[in-house]
Formats: sequence, C-alpha cells, structure tokens
Amino acid sequence: MIDRNVYITYNDTGCVDSMSHAYSVNHCHETRHITASTLEDVPIIIGSEEFRTNNVRHQVMPHNHSKQIAKFYWADKKLVEKAIKTATETQVKWDRTPISERIKIWQKAADLMAGPYRAELNAATMLGQAKTVIQAEIDSAAELIDFIRMNTVYLKEATKYQPISENSKVTKNSLRFRGIDGFIAAVSPFNFTAIGGNLAYTPALMGNGVLWKPSDTALLSNYVIFKIMREAGVPPGVVNFIPTDGPVFGDTITASPHLAGINFTGSVPTFNRLWRQVGENINIYNNFPRLIGECGGKNYHFVHPSADVQSVVNGTIRSSFEFCGQKCSACSRMYVPESLWPQVKEGLIKTRDTLKIGDVTDFSTFTSAVIDDKAFNRIKSYIDHAKSSKNLEIIAGGKCDDSKGYFIEPTIVQSNDPKDKIMTEEIFGPVLSIYVYKDKDLDQTMKLVGNSTRFALTGAVFSKDEAFLKRALEEFKLTAGNFYLNDKSTGSVVGQQPFGGGRMSELDFALSRKMCGPRTTVRSTLWLAGEAVDLLEELDSAFRQRMCGPRMNQKARFSSRLAGRRSMRLWKSWILLSAE
Repeated sequence: MIDRNVYITYNDTGCVDSMSHAYSVNHCHETRHITASTLEDVPIIIGSEEFRTNNVRHQVMPHNHSKQIAKFYWADKKLVEKAIKTATETQVKWDRTPISERIKIWQKAADLMAGPYRAELNAATMLGQAKTVIQAEIDSAAELIDFIRMNTVYLKEATKYQPISENSKVTKNSLRFRGIDGFIAAVSPFNFTAIGGNLAYTPALMGNGVLWKPSDTALLSNYVIFKIMREAGVPPGVVNFIPTDGPVFGDTITASPHLAGINFTGSVPTFNRLWRQVGENINIYNNFPRLIGECGGKNYHFVHPSADVQSVVNGTIRSSFEFCGQKCSACSRMYVPESLWPQVKEGLIKTRDTLKIGDVTDFSTFTSAVIDDKAFNRIKSYIDHAKSSKNLEIIAGGKCDDSKGYFIEPTIVQSNDPKDKIMTEEIFGPVLSIYVYKDKDLDQTMKLVGNSTRFALTGAVFSKDEAFLKRALEEFKLTAGNFYLNDKSTGSVVGQQPFGGGRMSELDFALSRKMCGPRTTVRSTLWLAGEAVDLLEELDSAFRQRMCGPRMNQKARFSSRLAGRRSMRLWKSWILLSAE
C-alpha cells in the first residue's frame, strides 16, 4: 500500500520545501474536486438506514466562507433515541465477533486510509478545517492511520495477559475481555480529524456500540472516515453517525439507562454539563458510565536564561501559530528572562513576519483561517482587550479580517501582568502572550506557571543548564501532562509521548496497565539531549521523520508510526475484564 514515489518534505520553519509530483497531483486533484463539485450530501446514519431531517446545515470553508462543501442534517431527539436502541442491540452480536476478525477489519481500514483514500482524507481536512497540506498530512493521514493500526496492537497486548493458575489440572483461572453492555457516546472536536476517528472507533474495536457525534465544522472529513470504516467491514449499527445539536445529543444520551460511557474532546463547560447530567441521573443507569474527557489548555513555554534563542524562537513560532494555534497542545503563554528578551523578541517578530497566511490550496501557505465565526469573534475579543489594556502591548500582528475567510494574523502580545486574562484563559487561536521576568525572579516566576491557570495539558522548558532541567521536571510536574525539555509543546508522537493532561485539562481513566492503572496521573516527558546549539538540526530531523515522512529518509509518508497519541489513554476504558 506504500508508494515510495509519493512524498513531501519541508524546511526548518515548517513550510513546504519539496514534494513529489505524484503527491502534488493527487492532493491538487482532490482539493479541486471537492471545491468544484456539488455539495456532498451527508446523511444521518443509523444502522443501515440513512435519514435526512428538515433541520439542514452546511459546512463551509473557513478560508472562503462563501463556499459550502457539505450539506448535512441535524438529528432530533427521536433519531438519537433510535440510534441508542440500534447501537445497544448491535453491541451484543458485535461483541461476539472474534477479536482477530475485528483486528483484520481495522488493518484493512488503515490500508485504505494509507492508500486509495489518503488524498481524499487530506483534501477534506484541508478544505473543511483550513489545514495546510502539511498539517492535514500530519493529522488525517499519519496520525489517523497510527490510531487505527496501533489500537489493534494494544488490544492484542491486553488479551495476552492471563492470571496464574497454580495447578491447571485442578483449577484454571482466566480473563475474558468484552465490551460494555449499552452504548458509548463519542463526541469529537473540529481540530483533529484523527481524534474523531479515534474517539469513535477505539470503543468499537473493543466490542462496543457507538453513537458518534461529529463536530459540525469537521463534518466532511469525519464522514469520509465513517465511509472508509464501513468499506473495511465494520457492520452497520456498530458506529452510528449522528450530526446533531449538542444539547439535544447530551440530554438524550444522559437520560438513557443504557449509557455506558462518554468519550469526549471539547470545551470544559460542555464536559462539565455532561458530567453534571450523568451525576443527576446516576440512579437510572445499568452501568456506572465511564467518562473520558480532554478539555482545555493554557500551554506554556518557559525560557531559562541559559536557553538557545534560535531553538526558542523556532519552537515557539511553530507551537503557537501552526494551524492558527488551534491544536490542543499549542503554546499560548510564554515566560522569558529579561536578559534574553531583546534577542527573543527580535527573533519572534522577524520569523512571524515571514509567515505566509492564506488559502490552504496554496501549498506554500504556513497557516490559514480559524475555524468559524464564533472562534473568530472570541479570539478577536482577546486582541481587542490587548489593544485597550494599559498592561498589554501588541508587538506583532493584531489584524483581523472576516470578509472572505476567518483570518486572524499570528499575534504576539507582551504582558506586564502575569495574571491578566490573556495570560490565564484559553484562547484557542493564534495569540501568543509573553511575560518578561527579571532573571533574579526565576523562582517566583516558576510558581506563576502553575498558579495562573487551572489547566495542565502541555508545557515546555528551554535551557542548556541540565541541573535546571532536572529541577524543572520536579517543579513543573503538576503543570502539564505532556512535558517537553528543549522542544516545543506540540507534536506528540503516537506511543512515544502518550497524550494527556491533568487538572481541568483532562479526565483520564484509560491508562495502560503498564502505567499504573486508573488511580494515578501519568506525565509524558520528551527530553532533547545534547548541546542546545545542535537542537535546530535535531528538531528539523525529528520533525521531518515523525511528521512528514514515514520516514523522511525513505521519502515516503505512508506507514504508521509505531504508537498512539491518544490511543494509549483511550483503549483500556472500553473493555471489561471478567475473572472466570
């Protein structure tokens, strides 16, 4: 399934360096096809039936919001209830399907995604979610394929374990792995196509029936995943595709006694609402519903006076402004020592000014538009706050224009107040806030990292001082689930840095048994070793290998990396172990 002649490479600023003619032709063809074609009609799918209601919606291109690319329909309460009944009934038969057969289906799906449907997945993600060709390749191709493939590995590993039988001739102990009776509700976000596929199909692989509520602004790419999984052999009713209004979905699933779990990525208020509803209805359920939620973040870069400036600049630009700062792990706040600030400031502004912002079909674009009008207005409100506050200064960017697309310039704000809302609240957009601290106030500033926000998703520390890095490992242990030393806060690789957070960033009961089980919180740490002056070369090499290649040395991008970003935290919650 791997075509070694199809590849993409890029330079150390994250822009396209070169791509094969075949890659360019494939992706240009698919983007033109979606752009020029009539609207993709996306139905509600329950079992083997398609439904179209009078509540019609459209997905538009964020970078050209006059262009509609998908027509879809919101399910009403009755259809959601029908989907619950279908998923619950289907689960009984599906759970009896041998694990080996399920694994074959997932492996076939991964091959389809890596081969004939790769360009279509990427094109739907580019046009529907305004991702550049690189960011789409990272997401809807590489990471999605990794999830699908790697989850089968986790399932195989889980089923290998059996308890001790002292004398098997007398007594034989065994564990049987099964799905949970009832249904799982998967609520997925707009920002990663791969997360949508993972949230819905990880529970399904484990023998569960699923209701998948995709994001309205990622509808088309998620529908492509659904069709691929059906073609690979996932039976009707195992995963049901339910576009609908969020409150209607939440109210209906939490009122069902068959609710077995919620697999969620989204905002804190939405997850709090679902949790509250489950609590209020706890006496009606047949199971204690499993809740997994990844929510907000206020991710940080902390710069030590010994840091390599160029590493700081390149890492921060990528983390803060790739995909318009809409990655879960994107850097949103930064702490810089006074001694390095002039150099860091100059580097950030100079590099930011070179970034190309525009249409994603131009493969030289670094970043494009934010996802929709709600995001545009929310992000703009923080920029307006920066313009009016005496404690804040916009040192780069700050322009917003929604006349054609929802475009917001990558914006850098210097704050004299480390507790200003721009330094503490989640923005989820291309706005980087920076607090410059006096070198002598290092210890005090380190405390600000943890005391300024309730989030703890990702964070990074830049320093050449190994003793300080070891200290940072301890001091910052509660501030991030994914913690990076001399690397940016984004870019976790499947299986290498299991993705997750603490505090209000994540509720995670899905840890591998090798990671101590559900009564601990795991922090994943990436430490780039060696001299800081060599980091740029290391980062570029690693970036090429893990993000654009597999492996860039082979000039191909078609295999799966050997592990799972969110997979490891998700798979184990959706199986039950029965001692027999």
